[in-house]
Amino acid sequence: MKSTLTSIRQLQPSQFLLVAVAAALVAIYMTLLSKAGDTAHLGMSGLFWLAICSLIWEKRHKLILESSILPSLVGILLIAIVLWQAAVVNVGHFLRISPLISAVAVGLLASGFKGLKQYWGEFAILFFLGVPSVMASFLADISPITAKFSAFLLWYSGFEVQLRDVYVILPTGSVKVYAACSGMEAMTYVLGLSVICLVMFPIGRSKQIIAPIVAIAIGFVVNAIRVAVLAILAAHQNQAAFDYWHEGEGSLIFGMIAVGIFGLFYFFLMHLEESRNQDRVKSLKK
Repeated sequence: MKSTLTSIRQLQPSQFLLVAVAAALVAIYMTLLSKAGDTAHLGMSGLFWLAICSLIWEKRHKLILESSILPSLVGILLIAIVLWQAAVVNVGHFLRISPLISAVAVGLLASGFKGLKQYWGEFAILFFLGVPSVMASFLADISPITAKFSAFLLWYSGFEVQLRDVYVILPTGSVKVYAACSGMEAMTYVLGLSVICLVMFPIGRSKQIIAPIVAIAIGFVVNAIRVAVLAILAAHQNQAAFDYWHEGEGSLIFGMIAVGIFGLFYFFLMHLEESRNQDRVKSLKK
């Protein structure tokens, strides 16, 4: 605790200003998410920002904080764009990519163009916080695939189920899998979590490829299970339970399950990596 207070007291006025600007931008972003009612993205954003704060704090003594007029002007311009968007309360695609823009802006103010490479990990994390979901909105709709997989899960579980395009039909009820329920959002969230893990807890190169792929698969499968559960609730005419798991806190629980499953998987990868390193050390000692 004393070392933390000492580090804060050693900050120069310009560094205090940078911290204040960064904190203000984060606060504005989180406030806009809260006003937009995007609870899921608000929670994930908090996790991502905590990871970034941890990374910055760990290397605070190694950072080169030197900038010049041109990168500072570019940084100020980017911040002005973010603030202008915040003023008009734009909760569209720009809100998803604004954390990355804000981070680049603060990076330019702090370290100039050449110093941006110091923050590659933080930029990567913020890129995967919002950019993939924006890109996904312009890609093909995977709702038919989600509906097909959910129907397969129900059939395999013994239910009498039919599939018509994006409709999962049970004898006494059905659900339509819209684009928002396709699982793309869950996939991008777990993918972003995999990037956080890779940056903060590096593993072997082959496992670095496996982790994001498994993250996407976990997000898709968990969401497909959620759609199957919703179909069962619709068939039982349980509207209250359906609303809870569709739009209420229940929908967030499935997201937490996906995050938890990937966390366990990544812990397993780290354990394998540690065991492999220990075996190498033992073989060298022989």
